[in-house]
Amino acid sequence: MKNWLRKHPEVRTIRVAAADLNGQARGKRIPARFADKVVEDGTRFPFSVLNLDIWGEDIDDSPLVFEQGDADGVLRPTERGFMPMPWLEAPTALLPIWMFREDGRPYEGDPRHALRAVVDRFRARGLTPVVAMELEFFLIDDSGKTLQVPPSPRSGKRRKAAETLSIRALDAFDTFFTDLYDACEAMDIPADTSTSETGLGQFEVNLMHGDDALRSADDAWLFKMLVKGLARRHGFAASFMAKPYLEYSGSGLHTHFSVIDAEGRNVFSDGGHEGSQMLRHAVAGCLKAMQDSTLIFAPHANSFDRLVPDAHAPTAVAWGYENRTTAIRIPAGKPGARRIEHRVAGGDVNPYLMLAAILGAALMGIEEKVEPPPPVQGNAYALNLPQIPTTWADAIDAFEASEVMPRFLPRELIRNYVLTKRQEAHYMADLTREEQVEIYLDTV
Repeated sequence: MKNWLRKHPEVRTIRVAAADLNGQARGKRIPARFADKVVEDGTRFPFSVLNLDIWGEDIDDSPLVFEQGDADGVLRPTERGFMPMPWLEAPTALLPIWMFREDGRPYEGDPRHALRAVVDRFRARGLTPVVAMELEFFLIDDSGKTLQVPPSPRSGKRRKAAETLSIRALDAFDTFFTDLYDACEAMDIPADTSTSETGLGQFEVNLMHGDDALRSADDAWLFKMLVKGLARRHGFAASFMAKPYLEYSGSGLHTHFSVIDAEGRNVFSDGGHEGSQMLRHAVAGCLKAMQDSTLIFAPHANSFDRLVPDAHAPTAVAWGYENRTTAIRIPAGKPGARRIEHRVAGGDVNPYLMLAAILGAALMGIEEKVEPPPPVQGNAYALNLPQIPTTWADAIDAFEASEVMPRFLPRELIRNYVLTKRQEAHYMADLTREEQVEIYLDTV
C-alpha cells in the first residue's frame, strides 16, 4: 500500500472509507503525507457511524450512541489497498477500510465482515462461491423540476423512450462510457458488457465473475461510487435507485453464482441441463430465506415501486429454468457453467449485505439438504404462488421476526438494520414520492 502512493506522487490527499448498512461510504479526508500512519495503525470513528440512516443521522434509539457512550471502533485497510478516484478533479486515492473492535475482533455490525463470515463458512466445507453481478442504473438530468434523460453529448437530443439493446443509445453517451471503462481499468473493477435497457436512460454494466465474493462485493460498491461520481463530472446524474420513473421498469442488481470445490469443479453441474442436487439445495435455501431477507434486497421506500407484477422484477417466491419471471432463474448454457441467477435485489442495495444474504441462504439449503418445490414453467406473475413482501413495513417486520436470518447474519447487525429502517420509514412517511426520489437519487 505504501509503495502504491510512492509510485503516484501526484496524489496529495486520500479518502479512507467504509460501507455503512445502507452502503454509504463513511470516512475521512487525509493528506497523503500522513497515509503511512493510516496503513500501519488504521483510523478510528464511532461504531454508530456504520449505523446511520439514509440522511446520515444517528439512530434515535440505537444503543451504540448514548447507552454505550458512542465508543470508537478501529478501522483498518482492507486487502484492496489504494486506488485512484477518477471522478475527482484533483489526483486523489481511495483506501477502503473496515471496522474492528479494540481487541482485534471484527465488528459484527460491519456489512463487509458479515459477508466475510459467510464466505468463511463455505471455505470450512472446502467450497468457494464464484460470483458475477449485473448492475442497472439510470442516467438522469435532474436540473429541472422533473427528471428526464440527459441530452446526448453528440447530438444534443434527448431520448423520448426506452431503447432496449440499442447501439444508438449507447453511442449517444460514448464519451461517458469510454471514461467509465478507463476508470474501471484504473480501479481494477472488472467491467464487461454494457447494454441499453428497458427504462428511460437506463443502462446495464456486467461485472465479470470471480472466485472471491468479498472482492466481487467491493467491485459493486466501488462501481456504484464511480458511476455516480463520474456522471456528475459529465454534467448529469447517475442513479441506482430502484424506480425513478413509475412508468418504466426499475433497476435491478442481479447476482449470478456457482460454487466450486477444492479441485475447482462446479458442484452445481451434473453434466446435464438440470444441474446437481447441490444446486437444488442451494435454490431451496434461497427460496426459504427470500421473504425474510426481502428488506436487504429492497431496503428503501422506493424499492417497492419496482417489485410489482409484469414490470421485469420478480414478485413470486419461485424458481425456474431459463425463466425471467421467477425470482431464481437457472440460465441455459454449457453444463459445466451451471449457475443460479438471483433476481430480487434492486440497484439500491448494499452489495455486501445482498451477497451475505444470498450466499448465506444458499449455504443453509446445502447444509440442510432442503428440497425446492417444482420449477415454474410459464408466467410466474399469473400463478398462485407465495409472494415477496409488497410493502416496506411488511419487509421490516419479516426481517425483524425472522428465525432464518440469524442463521447467517450477526444478531447485532440485524438489530442495527431494523432500527435504521424503522427510523427511515417513520420520516419517509411524511414525504411525497417526489421528495423521496430527490433523497434517493444521489444516495443509493
